[in-house]
Amino acid sequence: MKKHILAGVVLALISGQVAAKTWVLTDADSSTEQGNWQISSAQLKLEGEPFSIEQKVLHGGKQEGSKVITVTSKDGLTILLSPTRGMDLLRVTGHGIRLGWDSPVNEVVNPAYINLESRNGLGWLEGFNEMMVRCGYEWTGHPVTKDGVIYTLHGKAGNTPASKVEVIVDDQAPHEIRIRGLLKEHTFKKANLETWTELRYVPGSDSFTIHDVLTNKADYPHDYQIIYHSNFSTPILEENARFIAPLESVSPFNDYAKKGLNNWATYGAPTKDFDEMVFNLKPKADSNGKTVAAVINSKGDKGASIEFDTHQLPLLTMWKNTDTLKQGYVTGIEPGTNYAYPVTVEKQQGRVKQLQPGQTAEFTLIYSLLKDAAAVQKVEQRVKTLQGNEPAKIDEKPIAVE
Repeated sequence: MKKHILAGVVLALISGQVAAKTWVLTDADSSTEQGNWQISSAQLKLEGEPFSIEQKVLHGGKQEGSKVITVTSKDGLTILLSPTRGMDLLRVTGHGIRLGWDSPVNEVVNPAYINLESRNGLGWLEGFNEMMVRCGYEWTGHPVTKDGVIYTLHGKAGNTPASKVEVIVDDQAPHEIRIRGLLKEHTFKKANLETWTELRYVPGSDSFTIHDVLTNKADYPHDYQIIYHSNFSTPILEENARFIAPLESVSPFNDYAKKGLNNWATYGAPTKDFDEMVFNLKPKADSNGKTVAAVINSKGDKGASIEFDTHQLPLLTMWKNTDTLKQGYVTGIEPGTNYAYPVTVEKQQGRVKQLQPGQTAEFTLIYSLLKDAAAVQKVEQRVKTLQGNEPAKIDEKPIAVE
């Protein structure tokens, strides 16, 4: 085993007394940076499903210095995330299916090259190409200026490089992999929020888990918001693809979205000049607060689903952006604490959460690649069971005006 790999290894006992190996790839406190790095199940002499984990430092253009970690499972999923971009997921592939989309932004843009306040607070869009981007945590939603402060589009987490990055592999089968990253939103007199993000993946599986823990490190209460902006395109998104979820209610985000209420859960082919339509959803859940949302293709033999806890993430946004392929043909499934209106609107309507000093909030989401008709039918049945006999209420009036 190479010396640079051994140098980062620390033996530890993880919860449940499962022995694991930990590699520290980045640590701002000790000025640690491994740069290009890799490990594999073969190097670790682990039996079972083969896997590899690799970090690469990118060069050229606006991605200069950006880092990408790739988790590869031979018979499962390949997952790409970027510690430079808030530990967000770039794309996921498996069984010939992609979770993600094609944005006109085709580089992993280093936040150093982004001005979030450009274009009247829309600078976030200059780096937007992820499969899943964390919108938050200090605020989220559409940009707004209040009392001389610009609250930029979808907050800062997605453009915050991780201060610490760890890779953990369980010694015991099935050798769960955990990629952890610490995001700091620290501003003098304003915020002292920290989030430990974590990707959990069992090699060979068609699902993975995101588990994040947000902590208010300040001596004062602080507001927070989070939307898990999860984006899907071809080969799942296509003409007559469908969005499914058990719902209490559906309402249009604005007057433009009202035009699409009659077929809001069905997608069209790529259409020039189709402006985005957004729908505010209130999900139904089981007795434990668990629910699921999914997008499936027209044949019902491939898709993507997200399971989440409505005690943590009580609301759901569906983003329909069926523009041309080059412009960005994509839909978003977005569990969150709030909707995508500006923070001023969300606060006025009582959807902004707050953490007391030292208090934490946890968020757990399970993403699944639905590789065949059987996997799709299983999710569809769960949605039908949770929906029950009472259909979702369709409200024609937007609940707020920007």
